[in-house]
Amino acid sequence: MNIAISLIGGLGLFLYGMSLMGEGLQKSAGDKLKRIIELLTSNIIMGVLVGTVVTAIIQSSSATTVMVVGFVNAGLMGLSQAIGVIMGANIGTTVTAQLVSFNLEGLAPITLGIGIVLYLFSSKPKVKNIAEILLGFGILFTGMEFMKDAVNPLAEYKGFTDALISFGQRPILGLLLGLVITAIVQSSSASMGMLIALAAQGLIPLSSALPILYGQNIGTCVTSLISSIGANRNAKRAAIMHLLFNIIGTIIFLLFLNKPVVSIVTKINPNDVARQLANTHTLFNIISVIILLPFAKYIVKIAMRIIPEGADEKENETFLDERILETPSIAFGNTIKETLKMADLSKDCLNTSLNSFFKKDSKEAHNALEMETKIKELQKNISNYLLKLSKTSITKESIDDIDNLFNTINDIERIGAHSENIAEISIESIDKKIDMSDEGTKEINQMYEKVKENCESIIKLIETKDSNIARKIIKTEEEVNKIEKSIRVNHIYRLNNNDCNIDSGILYLDLITNLERISDHCSNIAKRIYN
Repeated sequence: MNIAISLIGGLGLFLYGMSLMGEGLQKSAGDKLKRIIELLTSNIIMGVLVGTVVTAIIQSSSATTVMVVGFVNAGLMGLSQAIGVIMGANIGTTVTAQLVSFNLEGLAPITLGIGIVLYLFSSKPKVKNIAEILLGFGILFTGMEFMKDAVNPLAEYKGFTDALISFGQRPILGLLLGLVITAIVQSSSASMGMLIALAAQGLIPLSSALPILYGQNIGTCVTSLISSIGANRNAKRAAIMHLLFNIIGTIIFLLFLNKPVVSIVTKINPNDVARQLANTHTLFNIISVIILLPFAKYIVKIAMRIIPEGADEKENETFLDERILETPSIAFGNTIKETLKMADLSKDCLNTSLNSFFKKDSKEAHNALEMETKIKELQKNISNYLLKLSKTSITKESIDDIDNLFNTINDIERIGAHSENIAEISIESIDKKIDMSDEGTKEINQMYEKVKENCESIIKLIETKDSNIARKIIKTEEEVNKIEKSIRVNHIYRLNNNDCNIDSGILYLDLITNLERISDHCSNIAKRIYN
């Protein structure tokens, strides 16, 4: 019981240290990580390199493949790109195993001490990020030492050591054990750490450890498979490709490459099973990529056969995929894209409602009302996503950006709400057969053109954050205010001279009020970005 408690405690520290170190590295990388992933092209070699680098930064191949599933689900990445990143993720995950295979436990107190001092006595975000990396490193190796100490007494139990040795004669059992442990822990790096702890204490020979290692590579696919549940077909295919890659690589090694690789790693480190395991892990993934890279398109085809096209398939078009929250900078970029969709819909809602008013078309008015319902749904979804994003490991600057985006989507929703009011005014004018004077219609159209111009400009502004566009919106808003005041005076003059009736006059005032407020919300967005 004491062994199990110590092992679980050590594993917990290992996982936390790995997570903390990954978060620190990710914060330090910041937008650089986004730019790394944006390098993705149809070039599969670039995909492998990106997958390797990103996984080395975030310290988890599972997180990378889950992210890939999210990218594919959001339509940001094709399957030909995804297979390259998945292959690269398998190489990147070997970094952690290489680290823990060295006897670096003596550095743990030093890195912990330096990390704590930096974290407590520095207010600079960059220094705090470095502190998190050092703290994560120290905790990771402290957890590794705990696991080694926990399994050390097991050497006295002959039944346990005999069971481990038997995996060398029964590789299928070793495969299943590695698969199950990794599926439970949800981290191949953590299960690899436990295996290296056993090897470091001389409890398991290399021949018995290798089937478990291969099983761990298959077990890590469980995370992406679970992640693909509820996603679109392409996302499911991406998860299947990850599984196929690791299964095919395992079969190739077990049947053809096991002995040559064992021979190589034992010559490099003849008396260190932990280093032999780490090197085998690295060689397994690098060689698998080299062998299978030319056949990547066939892996894609097999995945498409397993998950065939459906006649009624409806792809998820949202950019808000929680799998991408693993990389906050990219998740925020995708939230901007979803916000642009919302802004574009609010512009269409305005145009549709005014077209309905000018053409006396009730169908167009109802279309505008349906658009506003979708705008509200988008606002709700984006707000919830931003809330989750704000709870991830992000910088202070990112928190400010999220707060600004919260306010922006609220302004966009208000544009939709005022457009909805205009659609309702249009329906009322059609039902009651209320007509505007030619002069009044001309004035509304003049004001509408300016407001429409601002609605179109905020889409460009959100996308580019161009201060020139922001200044232009603010200036146009001032023009809208002048027009609104001028046509109000004209309207009062017409009322006093009985040139229009009371009913049309009320609708007229409601209409210009809503148009002016739409322009106000455009100006709010511009001032927020301009300042």
